[in-house]
Amino acid sequence: MKKIISTAIFSLFFLIDVKGQEPIKIGSKLFTESVILGEVSSQLLEANGINTEYYKQLGGTRILWNALLEAEIDVYPEYTGTIIQEILQEEGIRTIETLNEMLKPFGVQATQPLGFNNTYALGMNSEVAEGLGLDSISDLVNHPELVFGFSNEFIDRNDGWKRLRQMYNLTPNSVTGLDHDLAYRGLEAQIIDVIDLYSTDAEIDYYGLKVLKDDLNFFPEYNAVFLYRTDLFERSPKVIPILKSLEGLISEAEMVAMNAAVKLDGNSDAIVAAEFLNKSFNVSSEVIEETIWDRLLKNTWGHLYLVGISLGLAIIIAIPLGIAASKLQKIESMIIGFVGILQTIPSLALLVFMIPLLGIGSVPAMAALFLYSLLPIVRNTHAGIKNIPEPMMESAYALGLPNSVILKKIELPIAFPTILAGIKTSAVINVGTATLGALIGAGGYGQPILTGIRLDSTALILEGAIPAAILALLVQGFFDLVEKRLTS
Repeated sequence: MKKIISTAIFSLFFLIDVKGQEPIKIGSKLFTESVILGEVSSQLLEANGINTEYYKQLGGTRILWNALLEAEIDVYPEYTGTIIQEILQEEGIRTIETLNEMLKPFGVQATQPLGFNNTYALGMNSEVAEGLGLDSISDLVNHPELVFGFSNEFIDRNDGWKRLRQMYNLTPNSVTGLDHDLAYRGLEAQIIDVIDLYSTDAEIDYYGLKVLKDDLNFFPEYNAVFLYRTDLFERSPKVIPILKSLEGLISEAEMVAMNAAVKLDGNSDAIVAAEFLNKSFNVSSEVIEETIWDRLLKNTWGHLYLVGISLGLAIIIAIPLGIAASKLQKIESMIIGFVGILQTIPSLALLVFMIPLLGIGSVPAMAALFLYSLLPIVRNTHAGIKNIPEPMMESAYALGLPNSVILKKIELPIAFPTILAGIKTSAVINVGTATLGALIGAGGYGQPILTGIRLDSTALILEGAIPAAILALLVQGFFDLVEKRLTS
């Protein structure tokens, strides 16, 4: 019956043509299930003639939530437990209606559940658990020697390790933070003993893991929903009914099967989503598979775009700042100190800070890279001018040359190798740091690296890592050539 209703709703909007409207921006988190659900929503909207932009693998909960609030995205898949515990930090919300009342002040609403509960759980190697007689989370109290390896988000979440350890009185000797998808590797290699699971992870059956009972009922229900901005009612009123056509349509078994098709069978997220839509709505989505050369060309252009613009702006700003620091003693320490502080801000934190200011995509990534590029150029410009021998400067002043001429004809040429060394350092740092831009939808070589980590694919990781390393070497070689030509 649900499929008949869903198909009817789909058919109702099939002939709508809204191509002239601004695209609906869809986001997803780093893990496979979120990426698949994002593909499902994007392809379903596209099949109804609604133009979309899909920003996949944007990062964790806070990045997606902030992007939704700032209208950088319009829709993304989320889970009720995460919304209640992590975003709203409330207790006692039992229904979607109550949840939506709490979300109203944010200009956000949730669909009804899609049909499955993807709750958190703790898992172990079955043989290890059986050998120690472990059946529930409470049993871990007597085994502090076990190494716990949790996803970084789970460690920091209010509905994660912080409160879990308090409720169960767990005091393990070692708790390690790592990527969720890499945790399975660590468990298989017996480097870690206990990891956090998503209950719909295909790897649970694949690795034959023991899921420990949540005997104190710590974890709430994590029913999958779509969060969307309420201004879609006015901007594109057809979007929300189409999203609602997915309510109750995806069972836990179907979601596990889709996760397995991507993670274990090697199918693309887009193809798996298209197959689901074909089965559920009898529509065909055109999925264009990119070749490795297509991806390499696109990612190279994206990476060069990020690095080139951010480095160019940094050179334009940083050299004058370095000159000012060398000439004006009153602001010398302030300038050097300021650019030094910028370098100490963790790169991921800086990217998150940029979302409310500049949104997601290449612009905030370039802004962050620009700020990171300042320190080497400012300090080297300052040092290059300050370290010019005093007798040489005294001779220049004795000749009565204007300060501008001294700077242009004497100080900058002498300091040039030092300044160029700072630019070279910034460029190489930029190439590496730019890979993190993929976390906020900036593309570049970080995109295949994130996908490779998610899918446990060494080939995809190398698809991003090797070109990034080669580009760093080419950039360094280019500036070496520039230095050789100009200094000669």
